[in-house]
Amino acid sequence: MNEVINDLQGSRFVLDVNGSEVYVLYAEDKDVIDLYSTYTPPKLRGQGLAEKVVLAAFEYAKERNLKVIPGCWYVRKFLEKHSEYQSLVIK
Repeated sequence: MNEVINDLQGSRFVLDVNGSEVYVLYAEDKDVIDLYSTYTPPKLRGQGLAEKVVLAAFEYAKERNLKVIPGCWYVRKFLEKHSEYQSLVIK
């Protein structure tokens, strides 16, 4: 499986799976990143792929000391499972 790539021009973390893209869109401004939308093609759902792209986004935020706005419902669901990233979230 390919690695998650930070597509800076597209403002998204993306994973290419046999030509289909799984991604989380973001808006970054100074010290804040808003993870506002995730997408997984229907045929690829249920395989933990969205979790991989969101995890990459949180690791990116952590490395750069960015605060995260969990704008997407899936990102909020991810945080329920990954409490280690709660400290990055803007309350």
